Amino acid sequence: MSDHKHDEHAASNPTSPATGRTSPAAAADLPGDPARRTFIRGSALAGLVGAGGLIGGLGLERTAQASDHDKMPEDHVASGQLDEYYGFWSGGQSGEMRILGVPSMRELMRIPVFNPDFAIGWGITNESKRVLGKGFPAGGDAHHPHGSQTHGHYDGRYLFINDKAGTRVARIRLDVMRTDKITKIPNVQAIHGLRVQREPRTGYVFANAEFRIPTPNDGRDLDAPAKYQAMFTALNGDTMEVAWQVIVDGNLDNTDCDYAGKYAASTCYNSEGAVDLAGMMRSERDWVVVFNLARIEAAVKAGKFTRIGSSKVPVLDGRHGSPLTMYIPVPKSPHGLNASPDGKYFAANGKLSPTVTLMAWSKVDDYFAGRLKDPRGAVVAEPQLGLGPLHTAYDNRGNAYTTLFIDSQMAKWNIADAIAAYAGKKVNYLRQKLDVAYQPGHCHTSLGETRDADGKWLVSLNKFSKDRFLPTGPLHPDLDQLIDISGDKMVLVADAPVFSEPHDAIILPRRMVMDKIKRKWDRKDPFFAETVAQARKHGVVLEKDSKVVRAGRKVFVYMTSSAPKYGLSEFKVKKGDEVTVVVTNIDQVEDLTHGFCLTDYGINMEISPQETSSVTFVANQPGVYWYYCTFFCHALHLEMRGRMLVEA
Repeated sequence: MSDHKHDEHAASNPTSPATGRTSPAAAADLPGDPARRTFIRGSALAGLVGAGGLIGGLGLERTAQASDHDKMPEDHVASGQLDEYYGFWSGGQSGEMRILGVPSMRELMRIPVFNPDFAIGWGITNESKRVLGKGFPAGGDAHHPHGSQTHGHYDGRYLFINDKAGTRVARIRLDVMRTDKITKIPNVQAIHGLRVQREPRTGYVFANAEFRIPTPNDGRDLDAPAKYQAMFTALNGDTMEVAWQVIVDGNLDNTDCDYAGKYAASTCYNSEGAVDLAGMMRSERDWVVVFNLARIEAAVKAGKFTRIGSSKVPVLDGRHGSPLTMYIPVPKSPHGLNASPDGKYFAANGKLSPTVTLMAWSKVDDYFAGRLKDPRGAVVAEPQLGLGPLHTAYDNRGNAYTTLFIDSQMAKWNIADAIAAYAGKKVNYLRQKLDVAYQPGHCHTSLGETRDADGKWLVSLNKFSKDRFLPTGPLHPDLDQLIDISGDKMVLVADAPVFSEPHDAIILPRRMVMDKIKRKWDRKDPFFAETVAQARKHGVVLEKDSKVVRAGRKVFVYMTSSAPKYGLSEFKVKKGDEVTVVVTNIDQVEDLTHGFCLTDYGINMEISPQETSSVTFVANQPGVYWYYCTFFCHALHLEMRGRMLVEA
């Protein structure tokens, strides 16, 4: 990464020719900016007051955007240079994962997860269909990516991400950047919050089911909300099998866990158990639910659980009064749940309250040991920050950064001072407020959800981008903003438009990921092992054989690919045959990817160096159909093709 430098030209000009970025000092003078920000804040606040009357004007003073140019980083990553970090962004409604470089904010690649993808054939190839499972939905709503950890440090093995729309959790291998497991979660609906166990390792993957439903959800109790339930789920990160589930009171939102391997915790709203907005707003408080992992495991081992319907997953009762859980009262409708990297605290963000509720894991120990009777005693601070706190991230200097959705700001506050203020001391815990554009949701600091938080970068993932970019029709891009937090002041560095809706992100060190990355496939990789085993039964050596094997109305077409030709220039089948085409890329050159696209059949797949990909379809259209390479691989790329001849 380039050194942080003082750009004198940027200090006196709206746009720096060196970076192409608008300077913070000039941003306030952009047309429409202050008025638009005030309008958005006022409209959002009015809407919330109208809906529930829960929050009012706080009279908080807004601070101007930072203009300390001595701290302004040079975020430009020159041609041929590498970013310092990998960023992994959820793809939101696209169902995919996106890979960005940080600090350049350049998109490097996309990983299809819950979504079909014609570029690489995800949802088309047999290999991807084995991961997706039978009858997979044609999309997903991907929210929260998290990397596997060992002793509170990223270990570079996996990424995990949820699908709220399809009630699923997926695992992505970091060595090949490919989804290798997807698990449908039983007994629940709409997996939202997701987090990985930090200690001793991942371990468990924790998943929140947000919506309450009848269990079993088989048509009974349709209009009996009192019988609806939501559950907290733990998966085995190694096998991706569901280990156990715990029934809770209310609707689960976001989740996190401690650094000792003892607890997980989740924000929980709708303590009323209602099914409409008005009903969900009746009570003054909701909860953070803490799950005692050792007690849950002991209960499972002792057989103190039930099973629901045909599911074999142990289901335990964690509702109020259960020895397995602790319900900590917090302001109404808490949202984000974030643990501090020092392993001491976890914070619930108020959403409808201007506060963040900071709790201590040591107080949770006291509660389960019987030394603390009132769960509210776990609260050690409740700083008032502004309107609409949603999520909190951390640096390595004892500071926290909270997104204020309604204020369109990022609030920086000091944890120790907030604790002192809660104890009655007159200290100012609020360090700075920085305008962002606009309506920030998640935020993430570099390595901020591990023990290695380095306090260099903060990303604000904003829902609105009005006036920031060229208009793109009624659907606007979302906006990610990169903020330098290495100095005493937050400094806004870069705007990055993104396709809706990247919900959350994590930032991993370059060295860790690059050490794991495979530049070409291992021929023994399990991803295509089943296809290799099938070929072996047919007496085919994939690395050298190109031939057709017929088994009744099933036809297996094996071919190699090596720029600029396929091993077969044609093959013949009959109308109605089930055809399986298996292509093996025998090129050894890194980055020499081939494609196989069969015209008018809706088939395309990518085959990277040393990879085998296969696709099965019915040849239901007689005639001549060309197949060709879709990745420009050679000067004679356009000539890399062949014919499928379908006899009537």
